[in-house]
Amino acid sequence: MKLSKVILTGVVGLVSLGLAACGGGGSSSGSTPATDGGSGEQIVFKLAFNQTDQHPQYKAGVEFGKRLEEATDGRYSIKVYPNEQLGTQSDVIQNLSNGTVELMYVGGPVMEGFNKDFAVYNLPYMFDSVDAQHQIFRDTELNADLFKSVEESKNITVLAALFAGVRNIYNSKQAVRTPDDLTGMKIRVQQSDSQVRMIELMGAVASPMGQGDVYSALQTGVLDGAENNETVYNALKHDEVAKFYSYTRHLMIPDYLLISSKALNTMPEADRQALLDLVPEIQKMADDGFQDFIKKSIDSSKSIGAQFNDDVDTAAFKERVQPLVDETVNANDVRKTLYAAIQEANAAHPAG
Repeated sequence: MKLSKVILTGVVGLVSLGLAACGGGGSSSGSTPATDGGSGEQIVFKLAFNQTDQHPQYKAGVEFGKRLEEATDGRYSIKVYPNEQLGTQSDVIQNLSNGTVELMYVGGPVMEGFNKDFAVYNLPYMFDSVDAQHQIFRDTELNADLFKSVEESKNITVLAALFAGVRNIYNSKQAVRTPDDLTGMKIRVQQSDSQVRMIELMGAVASPMGQGDVYSALQTGVLDGAENNETVYNALKHDEVAKFYSYTRHLMIPDYLLISSKALNTMPEADRQALLDLVPEIQKMADDGFQDFIKKSIDSSKSIGAQFNDDVDTAAFKERVQPLVDETVNANDVRKTLYAAIQEANAAHPAG
């Protein structure tokens, strides 16, 4: 062994010990020293998540780590950090871009900041059914260019798009049945231009905000409400401070599983392929787990007095947001192609 390698190994060991003493985690590449059967270090990728450890995506991420460890003979694994432990989505995605975080789940609208073509999948009333969305997001050929489109500019690769529930309006004031019921309400949306425009067209005042700030904003009256699926409503305890949940069914936007392109490309070819081969399994696991999670979440919210209202004029809301859909889809040929594929999927899998 060359002297330089011995010195480097010693330095890495000292740094690792120092980080462990302060509760830190891993080296600059995101690896965490661990045994891998005596053959060397195990590299542990950090997977950032802004929801709780009860969420099916968290559980799928944990399983991803286990299966990756097995598939790579212990050379790689994944540790999931829930509850925004590594920061908000907007913060973490920058860390993913620079390589200090290797993996993350991110809400669809965040991706618009890197390539506005992602907005097609975030448009209101885009998918008629969950099965139609599954057909689109499991079409690797359709999505290949889009999912690789930010590799060069941002060092980010999209591994998969995941079902993330159907989003609806909830608030602390009243059940929402028509767009007029939202007049003057300050509603939290994700931090993207299309989401701001959507909620304004629906009749409310848009308040872009990180997920971690929403509870206190609802509690203090800074916000009147928010829009999300039943699992987030319950898991983040928004049902405690916003009792009225109304089925506007305005969005079925995906979450994305992202990886740092740098982290992916520095893996040995066999290990990289092992990771990629696992992605469809993890995608299906996360998607399948979501339906049961929705039912449990509704029951839990009802038990503390939340009121679920299905008497909603969704046609009125859909008409309100149609200008946003039209102007977004017609902006270029890429979006027109994606939209055409969605319409085919909707025809094959109409609403239940």
